[in-house]
Amino acid sequence: MEPKSIVSEICRNADEFLAGVTKRDEARAGIAEWLTIHHLKLPHDEKKIIIREVMNTLEHEKFFEPDAGGED
Repeated sequence: MEPKSIVSEICRNADEFLAGVTKRDEARAGIAEWLTIHHLKLPHDEKKIIIREVMNTLEHEKFFEPDAGGED
C-alpha cells in the first residue's frame, strides 16, 4: 500500500482509534501501534514518514487541544 493511502486511512479513522487522546506524544504512540498492527512489514523509515504526515494533518485539522503536551 502506498504511504499516502495509509496516511489517509489513519486520518479517516483517527477519531475512533485515538478517542480521548489529546497529547501529541500519545497520538504518535497510538499511530505507531496502529501501523504495527495493520502494516507490520512496513519499513521503519516509511513508518516515520507516515507518522509525521499524519501528525501534520491532525495538527492542521485542530485534532489536539492547544498546548496539549508532547513535542512536535
